[in-house]
Amino acid sequence: MIIIYPAVFTRTMDEKDTYVVEIPDIQGFTEGYGLADAINMAREYIGNYCSGLSDDRLPAPSSIDDIDINKCDLTEAEKHHSFVSMIDLDLDVFRRKMNKRAVRRNVSIPAWLNQEAEKEHVNFSRVLQEALMQKLNLAKQ
Repeated sequence: MIIIYPAVFTRTMDEKDTYVVEIPDIQGFTEGYGLADAINMAREYIGNYCSGLSDDRLPAPSSIDDIDINKCDLTEAEKHHSFVSMIDLDLDVFRRKMNKRAVRRNVSIPAWLNQEAEKEHVNFSRVLQEALMQKLNLAKQ
């Protein structure tokens, strides 16, 4: 399920290029260093908030047209460095990534390879996880 919420981004103009992000529909704030980090932090905040709710209990998203920066609790200077953007998130994917529960898999390998790996004290689970992450082009979770 794709969810989309409006967010107010305010650039602080500091040396770290910090953006403060308000997500009005879930009454939350986060921040990031640079715009890309701020967007990722907003997605993570929305995901953490919404992943614990059933789909029918998710807050209704406002329209981007309903968010007026002039009505936000910002100084006049901050308003000049603010904008509204929509943040999307695939909540199903986020929930799956948050589920760190391990599952058992039975794999078959040649006996000679098993013997060599055991001699070297290879952690089979770790090697399989790393190989799958590489094969699927996934970042380490």
